[in-house]
Amino acid sequence: MTKIVNHWIGGKPVAGTAAESGSYGPVTDPATGAVTTKVPFATVEEVDAAVAAAKDAYATWGTSSLAKRTAILFKFRALLDANRDAIAELITAEHGKVHSDALGEVARGLEIVELACGITVQLKGELSTEVASRVDVSSIRQPLGVVAGITPFNFPAMVPMWMFPLAIACGNTFVLKPSEKDPSASVKIAELLAEAGLPDGVFNVVHGDKVAVDRLLEHPDVKAVSFVGSTPIARHIHTTASANGKRVQALGGAKNHMLVLPDADLDAAADAAVSAAYGSAGERCMAISTVVAVGAVGDELVAKIRERAEKIKIGPGNDPASEMGPLITAAHRDKVASYVTGAAAEGAEVVLDGTGHTVEGFEDGHWLGISLLDKVPTTAKAYQDEIFGPVLCVLRVDTYEEGVALINNSPFGNGTAIFTRDGGAARRFQLEIEAGMVGVNVPIPVPVGYHSFGGWKDSLFGDHHVYGNDGTHFYTRGKVVTTRWPDPADAPTGVDLGFPRNH
Repeated sequence: MTKIVNHWIGGKPVAGTAAESGSYGPVTDPATGAVTTKVPFATVEEVDAAVAAAKDAYATWGTSSLAKRTAILFKFRALLDANRDAIAELITAEHGKVHSDALGEVARGLEIVELACGITVQLKGELSTEVASRVDVSSIRQPLGVVAGITPFNFPAMVPMWMFPLAIACGNTFVLKPSEKDPSASVKIAELLAEAGLPDGVFNVVHGDKVAVDRLLEHPDVKAVSFVGSTPIARHIHTTASANGKRVQALGGAKNHMLVLPDADLDAAADAAVSAAYGSAGERCMAISTVVAVGAVGDELVAKIRERAEKIKIGPGNDPASEMGPLITAAHRDKVASYVTGAAAEGAEVVLDGTGHTVEGFEDGHWLGISLLDKVPTTAKAYQDEIFGPVLCVLRVDTYEEGVALINNSPFGNGTAIFTRDGGAARRFQLEIEAGMVGVNVPIPVPVGYHSFGGWKDSLFGDHHVYGNDGTHFYTRGKVVTTRWPDPADAPTGVDLGFPRNH
């Protein structure tokens, strides 16, 4: 029997009205291709109900003490830790990534929960005394109200946890619209928050498609929207929500480059390229999808990458022997495969062709094998587009300067990396490169929780990155208070405060 995932509104599961309308989306097991779950697509009225529940909860949550908020988050952190395997299993079942990758996702989400547990330091205000005679000025930060998160399929637990822990710690209430492709992890998180004692309505989940998204973007009671996804949709989110007077942080796509200098440790660089390109089947915005080899290093580097890539064990995510799982849907698998099948005609050399790959016993799964393209021209679609799959492109340049110019010419500016033994070259790179996150001998430079995550150019729309200090600032607004009090010694005649008179 196919499972049906419910919305979570006002502290309880809500079946929704899709039963009458038939507006469901299929959730498949990527390893088998079988539909295992149906997810209801929310109507405008259901989105409104979730926002109304969040607005009602804000009336008391927004003025609750920091001690109460953080105490609940501490309990949630403990429950999340105790249930990390269960959440990872849901991720593997619906996304397809191997269990170790799914556990890593939960661990990175836990970092932000822990940051939110210590939010008291980030919410401290400022005070200047005696800016004029008996005049003090203070700055405080206050919550916004109801905020929304719209999150992608590739990290169904981690990306929501980049958002809601800080949002609710700051005193906001939250409406999450997760990906309809793997929705179960978000509902499990909602159940754990309720078990931790979070008041009804502070955290809500509505499933759906463009109808639900657009209603959140235009709803007058939603004060801010956080989004992670592709660049075209990020641009739409930013434009539409901003036009409706909302604060927006919209993280878009990426084409992350790894520059390998001739002095680099090629074994370390090859290891890094393989793990960063093919981990989680390449379905992550911080994947290294392009290696830029400088000088004569290219042939040896490609040989080392190929040697390692051919050994990757591909299979179901719940098989402990698997190192890479299937792609999320058959349609996405076919789109990714098209970049490989069309690469030679665009001038690339196909070193490894993963199209047509199958796994015995799981022939209907969404499989794509490891693909490696060498000598890729910058005009090729495989280079220009965000592929979001297990396809690694290698480009050749003659000099460091040429490599930097190539990377900076990309419309994306999410993450990048350099592999070198030269500290001076690394220093120049981190200053000259136009990207929001830079790795030095680190292939996927995702910042730790207390620094902020975000790119430049077409990889970010809005002024704030996610989590870290930027996250706290995004989910609060500043207020400056100027006060002047008379000296108590100047109290009116007849009022004795115990101070000597100033006359």
